[in-house]
Order: sequence, then C-alpha cells, then structure tokens
Amino acid sequence: MYTTFKELHENAACTPSYRKLAKSLGGVRGYGRETPIPLSKILDICGIEDCFWVLRRLPLTDENKRDLRLLACDFAESTLSIFESEHPDDKRPRKAIRVSRQYAIGGATKCELAAAWDAARDAAWAAAGAAAWAAAWDAARDAETAKQCAATREVLTKWEQL
Repeated sequence: MYTTFKELHENAACTPSYRKLAKSLGGVRGYGRETPIPLSKILDICGIEDCFWVLRRLPLTDENKRDLRLLACDFAESTLSIFESEHPDDKRPRKAIRVSRQYAIGGATKCELAAAWDAARDAAWAAAGAAAWAAAWDAARDAETAKQCAATREVLTKWEQL
C-alpha cells in the first residue's frame, strides 16, 4: 500500500510528521510529489500512529480493500497465538482468518465470510466471559487478602503499643 506527498498534503497530514517524512526521503521535490511512498516507509520513519492515519485515508479502491482485508488478517493472525494458548482446541478464529483471506482474493462468498466471523465472534465472547469471571474472582480474592492484611496490621499495631 502506498500514498504520495500530494495525497498527504490533500488530506492535511500533520505538519511535523509531513516534514519528518519529507526530510527523511530527501525532500518533497527530490522524492517527488506523486512518487508512491510505501506504507512501510511511513511506519519506519513516522511510527504506527501516522501509519494508521494514512490507512484510514486511503481511497477505497478494490485493490486497497483487498490489501486492507489482507493486512487485517495479518494483524489478527499475529495475535492468534495468545488466544490459542488459552483455548488450544478452539479453531474458530483461525478459520475466520483463513476464510477472510480467501474472501479478500475472491475465493470465498460473503455468506462463508459472515458464518466464519460469527463463529469467531462467539469464540471471542466466550473467551472474554471466562476472562471476566477470572478477573472478578482475582479481585474478590485480592479484596479478601487486603482485609486480612488490614486486620493483621491492626493486631500488630496494638501488639507493638503494649
């Protein structure tokens, strides 16, 4: 995925980032106002926030839609190991990513995509529910421990005053 200095200017890119990018690439004239700038360059030079800013402003051509879907799959896949370490037998998110990739390149239907993502959403809700219960249990246990520590501190304080 690419942008240009012209597109950045037209979309009112923030001045400090625009200047930083221009300086790093040898100036707007030196690099070229309409010469494609790879998103990876923007990431390397300006950081993740500016990279996402550019992504949100890309024109939604068919090619960009495909590339954005594939990029989203890459992001999702990069975190899949976290989910699978907690839920090793639940393959719904992995299947949703696979079907999304197929859809992006024309190898799956909207119905197949919707079904895969519904299953992945259900898996995420189940995992979030389990995590919420675990967090609530930990908080309750921590609160009980805090009460016990306070009671112990009170007894020790009285003991020390004797």
